[in-house]
Amino acid sequence: MARNPSWLLTLSAMAILLFMNAPTLVVLIASFSATEYLTIPPQGWTLDWFAEVLSDDGYIRAITTSLILASCATGLSLILGTAASYALHHRMVRGGDAILSLVMAPLVFPAVVIGVALLQYVSLLGLRGHFIILVLAHVLITLPYVVRSALSSLTGLNPQVEEAARVLGADGFTAFRLVTLPLLKPGLVAGGIFSFVTSLDNVPVTIFLLTPRQTTLPVKIFASVEHGVDPSIAAASSLMIAGTAIVLILAQRWVSFSRFF
Repeated sequence: MARNPSWLLTLSAMAILLFMNAPTLVVLIASFSATEYLTIPPQGWTLDWFAEVLSDDGYIRAITTSLILASCATGLSLILGTAASYALHHRMVRGGDAILSLVMAPLVFPAVVIGVALLQYVSLLGLRGHFIILVLAHVLITLPYVVRSALSSLTGLNPQVEEAARVLGADGFTAFRLVTLPLLKPGLVAGGIFSFVTSLDNVPVTIFLLTPRQTTLPVKIFASVEHGVDPSIAAASSLMIAGTAIVLILAQRWVSFSRFF
């Protein structure tokens, strides 16, 4: 059987990528429409919808809350995930497989189920509406990404490198901080990006734990769609897409993901 020409494989790959990214392209194009309703192709081009989003106090508060929430959740996930991965990889705790399964459980359960369960739990404790509860809820759904990435990096490391540092006089923490942690950087950056994007984009868990005085950008977009769709919603979505793309580009320049994958 003759092999497929390389140009055919390239064309097929490009067609698949275009199909997968078509919804994103539609949102980006619609956000520049000069009309007051969504239309593709746009009937005129304008940046007024971006100016409207960035001058709207509701959107600004939502963007600020989303960024603070995602940053706090990602930071805690990196700290807890790195420690948990190191302990699980070196068999420092009993029942490591069971613990790992529990940590990874949020990837298996539907997000809506997690949101409803957390709502009932925090309501029972009378803690709904506290920002720290929302942060901890996001840590719950982002922690698996850090643990998975860190464990992948730890599996590829030579354990004798850290042992050599200890033989030369470094204590356990110093050897981890100066030797192991820098080698884990690609995996931790990848896990941190997945965590940040997951937290920033989350609706099913967040919407159950917010109060009427709180909102995040994805939840505001979701609520705005119920009252009608206009290009300002597409503009807000485009800002999220652009922000995610910038984070990925900067991360790729800082640490090559090819070393991790």
